Parts: sequence; structure tokens; C-alpha cells
Amino acid sequence: MPRRNLRDVVALTYDGLSLFEFGIVVEVFGLPRPEMGRDWYRFHACAIDRKRARAVGGVIVECEPRIARLARAGTIVIPGWKSPYEKPPARLIHALRQAHARGTRLVSICSGVFVLAATGLLNGRRATTHWRYVEALRSLYPEIQVEPDVLYIDEETILTSAGSAAGIDLCLHIVRRDFGAEIANQVARRLVVPPHRDGGQAQFIDAPLPQSPRGHLAPLLGWLEANLRRELSVELLASRAGMSPRTFARQFRRQTGTTPHQWVTHLRLLAAQRRLERGRDSIDEVADAVGWQTAATLRQHFGKHLGTTPTSYRRRFRTS
Repeated sequence: MPRRNLRDVVALTYDGLSLFEFGIVVEVFGLPRPEMGRDWYRFHACAIDRKRARAVGGVIVECEPRIARLARAGTIVIPGWKSPYEKPPARLIHALRQAHARGTRLVSICSGVFVLAATGLLNGRRATTHWRYVEALRSLYPEIQVEPDVLYIDEETILTSAGSAAGIDLCLHIVRRDFGAEIANQVARRLVVPPHRDGGQAQFIDAPLPQSPRGHLAPLLGWLEANLRRELSVELLASRAGMSPRTFARQFRRQTGTTPHQWVTHLRLLAAQRRLERGRDSIDEVADAVGWQTAATLRQHFGKHLGTTPTSYRRRFRTS
């Protein structure tokens, strides 16, 4: 397909339309930009049900229900979807498969990945979605390689993004692919957003603690939170629980579904996040307060579990 045809963009509308995701697509690809010249995107919206779609909040979005328009599109964007468990219409699945066979670029934002998944085109490929839908995507479509910690994934002709705002990141990435970094940066400035965000969506997840231990292990939880600064070995924890290290480790996994080491790491990570959000301590002081001693160790855990650095996390989430 000629490169210019990729700039013929069609966004789908449907009953239950996610207005924010749809608005992102319109803002990036549908807003007139005379300064970009005649080669800028040509945008259309296409209703897959009927002319008038009732979007979230009762807003009515009206456009022509011409699914045949997908045959002429160079890029098709699916801005969210009704539910992970609602299968798209058969004619839409067929049209998307045919479009892909012609070389059309398929793009999903947030839950829109479930429409692409239903076509089978993601089987054997990497894809992402909002962290709330990750397990549903894995369960319903086990042949997809789901990556939950990224903002978007580019598989050449199929691109998927995580939560709603990650659709901005993906759309700017597409502009960068089509027009280069300088133009993408101009669009980002118009949107008043960074042209590229570091890290992935893991840093935005308010991850709950694993299941709290019950019975004779329950007192350990409060003690651990108050003693994160100490060296918390399995031997020390087992001694406080009145067990041998082997018995303690076995009982801990049985009651919590995780290991003592993973439990302590999770507590320390949450404690570090809260301290960074308050913004009063230096990175070294945060590391020492949660038991990781050095800033280097703190950075290592933030990179592994959150896909960002302590400094970037504080800059984004600082509350005072």
C-alpha cells in the first residue's frame, strides 16, 4: 500500500462509544492543520451499527453507517469497545480481516483491542490494553502475547495501546512514523503533552497487597510494615512466627500465594512510592527508610517493577 494511503484514517463509532478515546483520534487525525500542508491526514468516522450512536454519558454521535468505507481506509482506529465479553459484529470482523490483508494499518485504544482480538489477527503477536483488562484478554485470547507494562505496542500493521490516555502516546507515535519526530513534536506541543513518556503503565497501577496472612501469621503484617528498615531475612521472620525457615516459607506461600521475599519487596515498593509522592526525602533517604540502603537498589526495583525511575515517579506523582 502506498505510504500516502496510510493517512486516510477511519475511526469507528458504536453504541457505548468511549468519547475520550474517540476525541483523541479526532484531535490528532481529524483536526485541520493547514500548516502541515496537503499531505496531512484525511479523517472520517464510520458507524458500525446505525447512524446515531449513543455514547457514554448519553451523548449522541451521528455519522454514516458505511462499513464499506473501511475498504478505502489506510488506517482504521478502534477507540475502545463496549465490553471485553461482547463480540463485535461478524461483518465488522470480516471487514477488518479484509482490510488487514490489503495492508491497512489497524489501531486500537484501550479496550478496543478486544475487537482486534476477535478477528484472530493478534494471535501470535504482542498486544497491550488497560491494566484492568489484562487478565480478561489473556483468558479470552490465550494465543495473544499480552504485555501489561507498556503504554503501546507497534507490530507494524497492528498497533495497540494501554489505558485511555496511552492512546495519545500511540497516536503521536503514528504521527512520528508517518511524518518524523519534528512534526510529532509540533502536534504534541499543540496538545500540551510530552511527545514521549518514559516508563509504562505499571507505574500508574495502585497495586493491592497480596492476600493478608491469617491465623498465626497475621501479626507479622503490621510488624513488617513498621520494620522495613531492618534486614528481613526468612530466618528472622520464621523466628518471630515460631517456625523453622522451611515450614515458615511453606505456610507463608500457602496462606498468601507468594514468597516472604516477594511480600517484603512489595511492601518496600509501596512505602517508597508513598514517600516519593510526599516529596520530602531525598532519593537516598527514601531508599534507606524502606530498607534498600542505596539509591541504586531503589532505582533497580523501580525499573524492574514500575518501568520508571524514582526521580521520574516523584516528578509525576508528587503531591506537595
